Amino acid sequence: MSRYLITGATTAIGEALIRALLSCGDTESILAVGAEQVRRATVEIDGRVRYVRTDLTRERNLRQLLFGPAREHGVEVVIEMASHRGRSATGPRAHALNVLETRAMLRLSEEHPTIRRFVYRSYGEVYDVSNSLPSLIDEAHPLDLRPSAPQWVRDRVEADLGVCTRFGMSDLSIAVLRAAECLAPRSGSQLYDYLGSEVCFRPLGFDPVINLISGEDLGRALALAACSKAQGIFTIPGATTLPLSEIVRRTGRTSVPVPGPLMTPLYRLRRAALGTDFDYAINRGRLHFGGILDGTRARTILGYAPDVSVTFSLE
Repeated sequence: MSRYLITGATTAIGEALIRALLSCGDTESILAVGAEQVRRATVEIDGRVRYVRTDLTRERNLRQLLFGPAREHGVEVVIEMASHRGRSATGPRAHALNVLETRAMLRLSEEHPTIRRFVYRSYGEVYDVSNSLPSLIDEAHPLDLRPSAPQWVRDRVEADLGVCTRFGMSDLSIAVLRAAECLAPRSGSQLYDYLGSEVCFRPLGFDPVINLISGEDLGRALALAACSKAQGIFTIPGATTLPLSEIVRRTGRTSVPVPGPLMTPLYRLRRAALGTDFDYAINRGRLHFGGILDGTRARTILGYAPDVSVTFSLE
């Protein structure tokens, strides 16, 4: 039997992961962790699931969680997904959750008497995308290490590399899943926010191909990694690959090409006027050149292949 701890459990992806783990016959218990006050029915959907609300940016709370409820439950696998979802979360407080919490969670898991595996949910957005690099992205593809990159990107790269540095040095078996963008509400998807406008601007002369993953597939990929002993980095593609203009059309929006230099001021104005979250600086590379994750390693080792297409409906 297996016992799991999931951070970031109140997101759509967290709920999909919980359902995927519960469908496995050997799941004994799940300790779901989040910062929000949620309706228990959305997370505690089974008697094997317990929800714990806590602020993970405080190491005292993190230690109390791991050496309190997690120890009582005999947690064996940690699935780490805690991060600020919006790009507007910046500064030290955002860095504390995006990076420092992950670092502390891994360190304390290594000291824990029952935890044996650590799975980190990373992002395909950590990869560098440009016209000089392959558009098919595997695990060895260069990361976006620009000092000028937005904090949203820098924090994700730093957290990812912080986990990767423990490969071969930790007593835990560690897996890092760099997943395609999940087009779902409450998931931190930049593209989901981009599609929230009736008119979607895109760079003139570019119509990149974008790969998207459904919440169901991402939850299943994380569950497969949690149940596996395989270590290392895995790129996790989705089942839907379409040109940006077609994604906009299927969502019922209007695509309007504009000169590239106008994209930044247009979306800066949109954020100021509507309080939206999409940041062109985060998405510049893929809105020009695109990029598709190569899931060969995940398919061969984890047995993951994308199966559920994305539904183009916005709540």
